[in-house]
Amino acid sequence: MGDTLRRALRLSPELRTGLTVTLLLAVGMTAGRAAVPVAVQRGIDDGLRGPGGPDFGVVAVIGAAGLAVLAASMLCGYAMMLRLFEVSETALAAVRVKVFRHIHDLPVLRVGAQQRGALVARATSDVDQVTSFLQWNGVVLFICVGQTLVTGAVMVFYSWPLALLVLAVFAPVGWVVRACMRNLADAYGAVRQRSAEMLAVVSESVVGAEVIRSYHASARTVARLDAAVDAHRLAAQRASRLTVTAYSVGELATGVALAATAVLGVLLGVAGRMTVGEIAAFLFLVAQFALPAQVAGEMLNGLQNAVAGWRRVLDILDVAPDVADHAEARDLPPGPVPVRLRAVGFTYPDTTEQVLRDVDLDIAAGSRVAVVGRTGAGKTTLAKLLTRLVEPTAGEILLAGVPLDRVRLRSLRERVVLVPQEGFLFHGTLADNVRFGRGLGDDEVAEVLRELGLLDWAAGLPDGLDTVVGERGEGLSVGERQFVAVARAHATRADLLILDEATSAVDPASEVRLRTAMERVSRGRTTITIAHRLATARGADEVIVIDDGRAVQRGHHDELVAAAGSAYAKLHEAWLAGERALA
Repeated sequence: MGDTLRRALRLSPELRTGLTVTLLLAVGMTAGRAAVPVAVQRGIDDGLRGPGGPDFGVVAVIGAAGLAVLAASMLCGYAMMLRLFEVSETALAAVRVKVFRHIHDLPVLRVGAQQRGALVARATSDVDQVTSFLQWNGVVLFICVGQTLVTGAVMVFYSWPLALLVLAVFAPVGWVVRACMRNLADAYGAVRQRSAEMLAVVSESVVGAEVIRSYHASARTVARLDAAVDAHRLAAQRASRLTVTAYSVGELATGVALAATAVLGVLLGVAGRMTVGEIAAFLFLVAQFALPAQVAGEMLNGLQNAVAGWRRVLDILDVAPDVADHAEARDLPPGPVPVRLRAVGFTYPDTTEQVLRDVDLDIAAGSRVAVVGRTGAGKTTLAKLLTRLVEPTAGEILLAGVPLDRVRLRSLRERVVLVPQEGFLFHGTLADNVRFGRGLGDDEVAEVLRELGLLDWAAGLPDGLDTVVGERGEGLSVGERQFVAVARAHATRADLLILDEATSAVDPASEVRLRTAMERVSRGRTTITIAHRLATARGADEVIVIDDGRAVQRGHHDELVAAAGSAYAKLHEAWLAGERALA
């Protein structure tokens, strides 16, 4: 736990800002509380049991002084809590931003293997646990530290024998708390893990609600969610047992300490070594000194939950990005981008089978190339390699003569754009999604759509460019979502465009419009299309055939069809058969 807390402080240096002042304010607040027992003692000994009999004037003066000290104590407490809230929110807001940015820099394969809800939990609920501890248990912790220091010193001042007795009673509490902390670390680590898994299941159930209903899988989904909730409940209950143990021990020690103090205090009073007021004040001090022991369970609960959250945050930050700027990185030269691959190979982690092997290709600047092949041949992997979403495990890729790993990432993302098969849309308007990759005004968005022949379609939507597309674009059809994705790519004015064609779920009218848009978007730039339809391959300047991870053919559509028995000829025959079946 100590290592986790040290790393957390290094990650959030803001938490150390003004820590000394905050602790001094806590001491000031608890000093005011310690004034109450002193006022009680002086009121009894000097006011009620004074030499001349009860003097209520003295009691009033002492009471007024006590109230003044309590008011100052309240101001110290207000300032302390305000500082804790402001510092914690500032520090942890920076942590959230850092985690979200880091998730976007994580290896694509790592992100793909993770449940999205679990990743989101790292930057939301896990950080929230830390925030909750700092703002509530953190306040209690500061109060307890200050109160222990102040009341301990005052107890020694009144009677060191009684002070030693109280310390002896509470010493076992420290041992129990320490033992619980060792076990709570693992227990709350399990709670945070189960919480993330539960969030992931809930997230998938909400996003996939339509599929769940369509397949009448509600009962199975509810059973899966119940299992996740139950696993979280059991983990939380195991952690709670340890918390309750610490709390119960603290309560027991408080009772024993008060009883022992009363007995020994009376004996010291009979012996003339303590006054009635001092005994009464000491009992008040014991109750205040016992506060840390009484709330130890609650503080442990919050602390271990926070530490478990920090561990999960640090775990994700420990994953190094697989793609980063090289020390000698430079921008791509202006103009359409030629592409060259030299003996490129790729193998996915934890496998031995190569998806791509010995791929040698030269693609001229400004050309339109269609990449075809059977499902699983390696086409989409090739697209990811060209956009540096993954790194080749063998060979070299050059863009405009610059090795891909020497291209500055900002330049790469501005000049090379991938349009995936399923264009992801964000909740917002049509215009917002078109200008997502590059800030444009409404007039410029309209011009982008006009250039692609899509402006009349956009104008026919309920609110035109201001039409809200819904989460993930659910307010639009599959084809319309692809219109927006192509327009978004065109708006970036990229010089190398990689299109993963998505026309299989598009109606004929939308397919014609989409194909027209894709043809226009390819003008004046190098375009590589992962082709799934015959018409796309036929209209390309050149077709590259990927088969079993290798580039086995290349040439114009007509030339490749004429090569009887070739991989492309067989693929062409399958396309024709499919079109005849649909006719």
